[in-house]
Amino acid sequence: MLPADIASVLHLQTHCYLPDNIESEAVIRARLTTAPDTAWIVELGGAVCAYLVGYRSRLGLVGALGDGFEPAEAPDCLYLHDLAVGPQARGLGLGPRLVTHALSQARRERLAWAALVSVQGSQAFWRQQGFAARQLDDPDQALALSTYAGGPACYMTQALPDLAESHQPDKLAYSHSS
Repeated sequence: MLPADIASVLHLQTHCYLPDNIESEAVIRARLTTAPDTAWIVELGGAVCAYLVGYRSRLGLVGALGDGFEPAEAPDCLYLHDLAVGPQARGLGLGPRLVTHALSQARRERLAWAALVSVQGSQAFWRQQGFAARQLDDPDQALALSTYAGGPACYMTQALPDLAESHQPDKLAYSHSS
């Protein structure tokens, strides 16, 4: 993802999230500045149709809605904060491809975990990607979890076994012929 993609990301949010879960341009811009190498987009026909953003964190830390990314000094986890696939690209498998790409990067970096907050009833999708619900015992982290709208948010994690080194581009190429 590049700064020029932020307007498209904001547009996708309006199609994918409840109004209370949409984050501001300033927040997205700050996050991209903080963690540019864990922000990916997919283009279809030259337009951004999906994105995934995350940052290096510690297992058990929840990123509250609207907070900036605070990458950990000694991360053990890739925290996937935001995945969105626009209506024009649903059913093409782009969400799972973005997740696979992010998890591959986490494995190359030898991070032991991936984590996220599942919102708006997306737990089944994340279970299909290998994530499982995990209880948060820290009251501050439970409070961060409660900042998400659209029903109960769920903290989910996945252990990441080591994989062989492989190169993945920062921008995923995808072509689809009708």
